[in-house]
Amino acid sequence: MKLIRVGVDLAKNVFEVHGVDRTEKPVWRKKLSRIDWLEAVLERIEPGCDIGMEACGGAQHWARQLQAHGYTVKLVAPQFVKPYVKSNKNDANDAEAISEAMGRPSMHFIAVKTVEQQDIQAVHRIRAELIRQRPAKGNQVRGLCLEYGLAAPRELMQLRAAIPYWLEDQANGLSSRFRRLLTGLWEDLLGFDKRLKEPDAEIALIAETDPVASRLQQLREVGPIIATAMVATVGSATQFANGRQMAAALALTPRQNSSGGKERLLGISKRGDAYLRMLLIPGARSIIRTAGSKTDRLSQWVLRLANTRRTVVAAVALANKTTRIAWPMIMKGSDYQPGRVTA
Repeated sequence: MKLIRVGVDLAKNVFEVHGVDRTEKPVWRKKLSRIDWLEAVLERIEPGCDIGMEACGGAQHWARQLQAHGYTVKLVAPQFVKPYVKSNKNDANDAEAISEAMGRPSMHFIAVKTVEQQDIQAVHRIRAELIRQRPAKGNQVRGLCLEYGLAAPRELMQLRAAIPYWLEDQANGLSSRFRRLLTGLWEDLLGFDKRLKEPDAEIALIAETDPVASRLQQLREVGPIIATAMVATVGSATQFANGRQMAAALALTPRQNSSGGKERLLGISKRGDAYLRMLLIPGARSIIRTAGSKTDRLSQWVLRLANTRRTVVAAVALANKTTRIAWPMIMKGSDYQPGRVTA
């Protein structure tokens, strides 16, 4: 019996598959090991069949593997799979739910990333983790030194400069053991600074060599970091019909709670890519701070919005507009045209 749709529940070592035929009748239910599952799929399923998976860890890798063998791969967000889980949750029911969800004509799917996109995303994730760890290490130094009567400055740059003086000062009451420990902590802080230069250099190189990232930097609030993060997140942007859909996918649009013909718009849903949104909104804030000295239509629009509404509302609106302008620049390869920006 020919399969038309197969749902796959991914795990570390065991994969569950659920395949249906043209009559929507389940004809292939099986638990496969990680080592053998791809070979079993190649033997059982003809090329051109739709194979669906949850967009979880490892899904992008297996999606590329299946696409290379001629299969159509559809990645479904976990929150869209959950409503189709019947009875208790287990691997078999999850695979069936994935198969059911991917068969819905109105379902939204996540685009499969290329290896280049995956590399760029890895650079950003490593950089974000280093940025998160660096102040944590500084706070550890402050807390430990405070127990010895040394009040550390708040800024990391001042903290790095203060530690050598503490180590040289023999009258501050630090024991020889803690001086050795503090030396290691100081080297850790310096190591974070050195490590951060590596992803920053990679991002600068990508922003210079990638044509899409280079073109996106024509936008006011977009620099190398935002441009490369957008390339890693949306890729070719072909999964979006227009810029409005792209902005909605990044959760830069209001959340709705409407009923009975009454529309009620709330704050942004925060369902999209949190990292890219975290870059876009502070970038928009920086544009608002300097908008008063500019006379272009975009600056005047966001300035009026910031004066009549809260600054954060204006920042989100500007991030939304930037994303919608970026969509045709990615899709059509067009340059930024400030004169065509609507206010």
